[in-house]
Amino acid sequence: MSYNTFGQLFRVTTFGESHGPMIGGVVDGCPPGIRLSLAAIQAEMDRRRPGRSRHTTQRREPDAVRVVSGVMEEGDGLVTTGTPIALVIENVDQRSKDYSNIADRYRPGHADYTYDAKYGLRDYRGGGRSSARETAVRVAAGAVAREVLSGVTIRGALVEMGGDRAEGRDFSIVDDNDFFAPDAAAAARWADRLDAARKAGSSLGAVVEVVAEGVPVGWGAPLYGKLDQDLASAMMSINAVKGVEIGDGFAAARLTGEENADEMRAGPDGPVFVSNHAGGVLGGISSGAPVVVRFAVKPTSSIRTPRRSVTRGGEEVDVSTTGRHDPCVGIRAVPVGEAMMAIVLADHFLRHRGQTGC
Repeated sequence: MSYNTFGQLFRVTTFGESHGPMIGGVVDGCPPGIRLSLAAIQAEMDRRRPGRSRHTTQRREPDAVRVVSGVMEEGDGLVTTGTPIALVIENVDQRSKDYSNIADRYRPGHADYTYDAKYGLRDYRGGGRSSARETAVRVAAGAVAREVLSGVTIRGALVEMGGDRAEGRDFSIVDDNDFFAPDAAAAARWADRLDAARKAGSSLGAVVEVVAEGVPVGWGAPLYGKLDQDLASAMMSINAVKGVEIGDGFAAARLTGEENADEMRAGPDGPVFVSNHAGGVLGGISSGAPVVVRFAVKPTSSIRTPRRSVTRGGEEVDVSTTGRHDPCVGIRAVPVGEAMMAIVLADHFLRHRGQTGC
């Protein structure tokens, strides 16, 4: 299976399966001399790891990251050497027997059928390579990318669940609730809504917003290296994501030209944008305004409610997925979205420096 690498200069390659002994990745192209904090990397992992609350899968994975290459000790911390950084995460709480009843059945909404049709086999134990378990490695790699991005702040939040939108955008409270919600009232509503869905054997979809502030003017390149193009690709690569928008996205189609144009006024260090409908990207190049991305996450396909399907041999059956699953995969997609934003920005920073020398 190919296509396990993302990025051009800051490149991330992941490996491993949901129910294998470990997952891991290699970050290649990270500049030398970057200070890394294992505690900071682990803090990002803890935000994504399963079992944080009753609203996520109860699979118990500590997601402890080991950095086995690409760094050396310096003072009281680690510094990158410029060589490939290898990250390893042990899988310790697999329950492959939970999937034995669907070994020959295609789960609706999953990649079971398409993987089998393409490769002639599939790993029915939690989806194998198609499992969101792989995203733990992206979060670790994203933590490395954040250290490359001096002066850039990346924050994500769940802004909609099951069609219920958060009104507030207080990023300071995102880590104070179980949903990464920027609105306390929305978090309270979502708790009741998700409890009801889980008890009914169902699941809910969600929308995640990721914002990067401090991105300077000039990152990204026309025509086929656009910053928003790569951000869309990165977010769409996250499991269960079915739509991506930059700035106002599809809402821009409902605006007039006057409403959509981000007017500018003179500022002390150059133009200042009065609005940010473009989401910080113009012509594929960062404008200096906050880079804003949102992505839609479909409802979790693993549900207890029986759905019609077929077996590998063509027999019509009903499929009910048991075991431990997120009733809303959008919750833990928040730190994953932040990580992919960081990886893309680190890549474009290095590409910009390579082309312009600054």
